[in-house]
Amino acid sequence: MNLDLLWILLCTGLVFLMQAGFMCLESGLTRAKNSINVAVKNIADFGISVALFWVFGYGIMFGVSQTGWFGTSNFFPTAQVNNSFATVFFLYQAMFCGTATTIISGAVAERIKFSAYIIIAILVSGIIYPLFGHWAWNDGGWLKQLGFIDFAGSTIVHGMGALVSLAALIIIGSRQGRFDRSGKAHKIQGTNLPFAVLGAFLLWVGWLGFNGGSTFEFNEQVPRIILNTIIAGVAGMITAILYSQWRYCRIEAEELINGSIAGLVAITACCNLVTTHLAVIIGVTGAMVAQLVSQSLKRYGIDDAVDAIAIHGGAGIWGTLCVALFGRLELINTGLNRLSQLGVQLLGVTVACIWAFGFSWLLLKLLNSFFILRVSPEDEELGLNVSEHD
Repeated sequence: MNLDLLWILLCTGLVFLMQAGFMCLESGLTRAKNSINVAVKNIADFGISVALFWVFGYGIMFGVSQTGWFGTSNFFPTAQVNNSFATVFFLYQAMFCGTATTIISGAVAERIKFSAYIIIAILVSGIIYPLFGHWAWNDGGWLKQLGFIDFAGSTIVHGMGALVSLAALIIIGSRQGRFDRSGKAHKIQGTNLPFAVLGAFLLWVGWLGFNGGSTFEFNEQVPRIILNTIIAGVAGMITAILYSQWRYCRIEAEELINGSIAGLVAITACCNLVTTHLAVIIGVTGAMVAQLVSQSLKRYGIDDAVDAIAIHGGAGIWGTLCVALFGRLELINTGLNRLSQLGVQLLGVTVACIWAFGFSWLLLKLLNSFFILRVSPEDEELGLNVSEHD
């Protein structure tokens, strides 16, 4: 028991490290005039998300379920002398909430007001993430009752952040100079690619706790889960190397970063259910799906500064479907055959899209009608370091 608690506490620290990874990654992939703004958003959204998760998010997500839709207990959780696991479980889940929220920071970088971003962070961590998490992870949640499986959150965590990002980007628009009048995309070079690569490494380290800790005990599954996680990330990176050489006749640093993270996101839903050979396939296909989504977004004039939607949304949804496509049914233990399991997985990701994208788009569209979310063109040109933080 004490070893299990120690393992989850260690993994909590590793997932917390992902906040530093996202900060380095996003700051490195954006311009110097906005790097402070990106960093401040990362630390602010973590504090806000954990505070809201403690007040009511955890209760909504993991409290006693009311007809499978929301929880009504465990608000303001406190340390319990006779139930240390409950305390550790809350801490671990709070890190997941912070991860889902901070994904949005990079996607909307370089053009959104800091106050508007805080509102989005409150929306995600206080409402969108806990409610969908209840449906899919609470034992009484209606999606989980149907047999929906997402082991460590390819859709529940990563997909939520990506889908809200998509809604926000449609409303606030692209950065100045990202697309010309014909719709052709022009690259906006990040200021510090070595810093971004450091961020990717930190995310890899954090992912060991993200996936490895989701067993909630230090058991025989952990080595396989960590092996599958690393191998999928490696497979995604190698796929990106080959793609970059084929498309650009050179190795683009951003492609390697994105491919590796896409592989990690894709394996997150099923790292406990597949063999290592299948983890390679999931990593490769996850990177390919992320690339397809990225290209599609550019064709539609949607400017994701760090490709968060493609990586966390595209690869996340694909990874959730891989549960049914590649997972060992005897380990899934839902009583469904492979086709029925695929149907439930499709239902889950469809509900996620409607909920996270649709609900946030409606609220942000309404908010934008009387409180403009985007900074002025002059402030954007000056840079958010100065215009937002002086």
